[in-house]
Amino acid sequence: MTEADMTGIEDLSASAEARLAAAASLRSFMQLTLAQRSAVILVDVLGLSLFETCEVTGATLAATKAALHRGRAELKALAAAPDEVAMPKLDPDEERRLRRYIDLFNARDFDGVRALIAEDIELEVVNRTRLRGKKKASTYFGNYDRISDWALSLGFVDGRPAILIRNPQADNAMRGFVLVDWRGDEVVRIRDFRHAPYCVADADIRVLDG
Repeated sequence: MTEADMTGIEDLSASAEARLAAAASLRSFMQLTLAQRSAVILVDVLGLSLFETCEVTGATLAATKAALHRGRAELKALAAAPDEVAMPKLDPDEERRLRRYIDLFNARDFDGVRALIAEDIELEVVNRTRLRGKKKASTYFGNYDRISDWALSLGFVDGRPAILIRNPQADNAMRGFVLVDWRGDEVVRIRDFRHAPYCVADADIRVLDG
């Protein structure tokens, strides 16, 4: 299909959608999936045609139209939502435990982090691996020690206390999150979503620190 052919299928509400996109905050855009965000920005903010957007993203016409429709709908829903949403409350003991874990991790004191985990710990790096037991799980911390594109902070994911993974080399962009289960002051389960970007895109993430 040529660009001329596709011009006729551009929707007639483009000007209204462009005004909505222009007024949207960065926070709103970041709550869209990558495909939705790309389609809305390219069409409604930059004014590209569907044909041009397909050329830039490499997506099919059907996928581009679907992403644009869903992205516009999501922006409308976000625009209609209350400006201020109350931050979930964090139990003081949970906060103390999480901050201790985060502080040790950010300081790369992985011996200190290992001291917090239980002998029977269960660890899952989503989309990568599952490990059971303190000896096997210890390799997980070594992997983080070999890279530098991360920093941890405290927040919430879908209303649950979570450890957020940011990339300080890319304006602290959200890289993923970690969910930790405790037995007293011992970590008994870790689920790391660093390699599951779809989970980040679909989650309600609230930043408590920073």
